[in-house]
Amino acid sequence: MTTEITDDYVQEQLNEGLRCIGCGALMQTTDPRRAGYLPLSALKKAIDSDALFCQRCFRLRHYNEIQPVELTDDDFARLLHQISETKALIVYVLDLFDVTGSEIAGLPRFVGENNPILVVGNKVDLLPKLLNQNRLKQWLQTMLKAQGIKPADIFLTSAAHPNNIDVLLERVDQLRLNRDVYVVGVTNVGKSTLINQIIKSRTGIQDLITTSRFPGTTLDRIEIPLADGHQLIDTPGIIKREQMAHVIADKDLKYALPKKEIKPRTYQLNPEQTLFLGGMARFDFVSGERTAVTAYFENNLNIHRTKLNGADEFYNRHVGELLTPAPLNLTTSPLVKREFNIIEKSDLVFAGLGWITLPAGIKVAGWVPEGVDVLIRKAMI
Repeated sequence: MTTEITDDYVQEQLNEGLRCIGCGALMQTTDPRRAGYLPLSALKKAIDSDALFCQRCFRLRHYNEIQPVELTDDDFARLLHQISETKALIVYVLDLFDVTGSEIAGLPRFVGENNPILVVGNKVDLLPKLLNQNRLKQWLQTMLKAQGIKPADIFLTSAAHPNNIDVLLERVDQLRLNRDVYVVGVTNVGKSTLINQIIKSRTGIQDLITTSRFPGTTLDRIEIPLADGHQLIDTPGIIKREQMAHVIADKDLKYALPKKEIKPRTYQLNPEQTLFLGGMARFDFVSGERTAVTAYFENNLNIHRTKLNGADEFYNRHVGELLTPAPLNLTTSPLVKREFNIIEKSDLVFAGLGWITLPAGIKVAGWVPEGVDVLIRKAMI
């Protein structure tokens, strides 16, 4: 005979700290706008199951539908800062397609100066296969030094298409030395996908943690027990508002977050020519000798070349049609411009969208929606 689940039993479980297995949020039945919400009737049916998901995670998994929740950037920072009070190995996940946009400023301060940091460069499968991985690690080392990080090691992988997860786990075991393991990173770097692969490798369970293209899927720390009594902990992704994902519609995220190897596109440009990156961003070759530039963006993103003279009018006339996708709120927040003098081979980075590799000795400009970063870095390739 099946025992009836009472309201009092459900409340007792909630008071003890019942959590969604998908995003880590504390479950609650009172406010649909807050994290962890599930109607009481649904919670009664699922409370004793091994797969307890909040309404947000359920809809995200089954319908690819995202529901906003009231969780601030300060909430994410507070959760991450708690790591500094522990003795732990930090697995710092970076998106190799968007390294600059996936950096966490002041990471050693957040996680503790004495905790070793293993850097995992994720999404290596998105980069052109011609890129030498040893050279890429050296380039990452330079980028990390600028952040004040001396990593215990750098490891390259693809959480979506893993072939070296067991090797990564061996390195984690070598470095953690009887510590908990905290996995940290900004939104969309693939942390939860990586942890799902680790869980699958160790237990055979697939897709335990909710993953998606949408920023901020993991809402609280998710603890996975290790064999020696310590924990592997997935932390919420720090939301970086400077990324393109935050100013475009959900349906257009596929143009900013590639899933397949990027095919470089090279353009021979004269000075005073412009490249429109869909309707989301713009590159101007302001002055210099005729030269080649190489663009690294999602393969289906349309890149349109035109003359710099008249480019403003061209954009206003064609954005949302020929030049698509376009940012949200374009009428109130038009594209803003930043100019750069290129003194060495460099990448002009459009945060969360891609980059253009440029030679030395030219002047360029990058246009992005207000709030999105456009910046220069040492060339990756």
